[in-house]
Amino acid sequence: MSIDLSQFFDVFFEESFEGLDAMESELLNLEPGKEDQETINTIFRAAHSIKGGSGTFGFTAVSDFTHVLETLLDQIRNGERQLTAEHVNLLLKAVDCLRAMLTALQAQQEPEQEEANELKLRFEAILNGDNATSSQAEISSTPEESTSLPITFQIDFKPLPYLFKTGNEPLFMIAELSELGELETQALHDELPKFKQLNPEDCYLYWRFFLTTTRGESAIREIFEWVEDDAEITIVQCGGLFEEPASESSESDTQHTPSIPEPQADSSALTKPVQETKKEPSQGKDARKNADPSTTSIRVGIDKVDSLINMVGELVITQAMLSQIGEQEITESSIAALQEGLAQLAHNTRDLQENVMRIRMLPISFVFSRFPRLVRDISQKLNKQVELKLIGEQTELDKTVMEKLSDPMVHLVRNSLDHGLETPEQRIAQGKDPVGTVTLNAFHQGGNIVIEIMDDGKGLDTEKIRKKAIQNGLIQEMDELTVDEINELIFMAGFSTADNVSEISGRGVGMDVVRKNIQALNGSVEVSSEAGVGSTFTIRLPLTLAILDGQLVQVANHTYIIPLISIVESLQIDIAKVSNVGKGLQVLRLRDEYIPILRLYDIFNHRGAREELDKTLLVVVENDNYKVGILVDDLLAQQQVVIKSLEANYQRVDGISGATILGDGTVSLIIDISGLIKLSGLRRPGSSELLVDLKADEAVTA
Repeated sequence: MSIDLSQFFDVFFEESFEGLDAMESELLNLEPGKEDQETINTIFRAAHSIKGGSGTFGFTAVSDFTHVLETLLDQIRNGERQLTAEHVNLLLKAVDCLRAMLTALQAQQEPEQEEANELKLRFEAILNGDNATSSQAEISSTPEESTSLPITFQIDFKPLPYLFKTGNEPLFMIAELSELGELETQALHDELPKFKQLNPEDCYLYWRFFLTTTRGESAIREIFEWVEDDAEITIVQCGGLFEEPASESSESDTQHTPSIPEPQADSSALTKPVQETKKEPSQGKDARKNADPSTTSIRVGIDKVDSLINMVGELVITQAMLSQIGEQEITESSIAALQEGLAQLAHNTRDLQENVMRIRMLPISFVFSRFPRLVRDISQKLNKQVELKLIGEQTELDKTVMEKLSDPMVHLVRNSLDHGLETPEQRIAQGKDPVGTVTLNAFHQGGNIVIEIMDDGKGLDTEKIRKKAIQNGLIQEMDELTVDEINELIFMAGFSTADNVSEISGRGVGMDVVRKNIQALNGSVEVSSEAGVGSTFTIRLPLTLAILDGQLVQVANHTYIIPLISIVESLQIDIAKVSNVGKGLQVLRLRDEYIPILRLYDIFNHRGAREELDKTLLVVVENDNYKVGILVDDLLAQQQVVIKSLEANYQRVDGISGATILGDGTVSLIIDISGLIKLSGLRRPGSSELLVDLKADEAVTA
């Protein structure tokens, strides 16, 4: 009997990557000489789990590499070796190497061994260079023992009853033992209870093996290392004669949480000759041929699952009620009951929809968590002192948006570190703290999530940007541009002010790609900067790319959708409070501020719309802390709409974030408020400020 291990690969890779993330996070928190014991244990357990899982699945390159760093961690946690900064740096490089190896294996490719071999030699040099008193360290840092003549070992393996609940399977260990030599297996069942007392989730069998091998005892113990805390294990050399097992059991203080799912194996097969279950060396690679490296998963809290189950229950009840009404004769009372049932169905559907969308919402800490390591490594290369501040880590957004957001953010943070922040000497000379600060801030605003990448460095060199733009023919010498308009030039394709191309970044290099990637998510990116104070890049993205609450409005014979969360209020216009401010722009005085009026029919070139202000409605919306009014013919219904990408199905349209199909089958376009303002020419290029910024006490010409 053989077990197809490929069914567990996805779980193994997912949990291994999570373990590497945990290792990296905890390593960044380590301070040599002041390390916390629990932190060391967490790092060790993660490495131990990856080693055990990779060994089980035949990924020997990963398990062999992980073994040496696990040995170093074990010595540190047992107090046999002092943690140093060199150890931390080496372990971080090992995390990167393991991540690359696992990524290659997940993609059904052979992992590169050059870096792994180099790091392994460095780990072994550290281990061999210290005369540690630990016998375990000596065993781990020397080549595996072997003998010239075959020796027979008697191995007693008695799992604790809960073994299966931890996800371990004795069949895997038997298969590994059979690869060491000639194996005879005996399954013992004298502790099997009567049927009524039998718990199918408990392990009642135990095994005795006789292994004739030229390999040493350490090779046998390594196979059982994965379960040594969950079983009684004795190994004695019997020279070919079957002897009684020794009374001592193997001991280990290794704490371990197994991560391999429990396969449904027939335990009776374990009493058969082990050659029938022997695993071929190539099984691990062959099984991966059908694996899908692009498979992704998402972990969902049990509270969200329970909520979904409750919603489905409500839907079933409502469906049963409607079915019963459908079987009745049509009367006035049955129609009223039908209407009530449909209203309940709509309510349940909306709740179910909201709960399903919650499943895809994840805290942005999943993106933020990669930056402590990035900042640490780059600041060391640049010889800069940097403090990273993370704000709003629990702000949630859609998983799809989050996955595509990571690369643009990495580019912006690299720019801040490389060209934004000064060296400690420069900062001291300017009266600044020698430690520069990079801040990542996330928060909800309207229907969007806003992410700010801020640094307290020298800011953008506007004069240098202007000269470079003139040199590249992007602007003319006589053009008069504001500071914000000049800063906006860094997002143009191929624009850069860098005198030398560094391995870290060049401020402006690839900024057009950053903007395109963010625009592909229906978002926007802007920059503001002040010389000597610092720069702020602001990214605005929709919370989800799937569904939004919208207000349907009519303009001529067209129906548009305005995101409901952006709407402040809707009102009829009082002509007496409308004023002209030049260039055909009108503003409405509303309480303590003036609201610019945008004529949607004019921007989108529609005919047949109402042009008289006293016969139309004004929808006041807020964007970037500014309010504008959108002139529409009429307000229709409010409803949730499913967003369809125009760019994917047609092409990008300025002022439009997407489209949807209404209940009657017609297509309606969704207004992009920020894009609409830019399309109207109301916003200053490269700035969040409007051309009109009037207060109630300022003069307005009628």
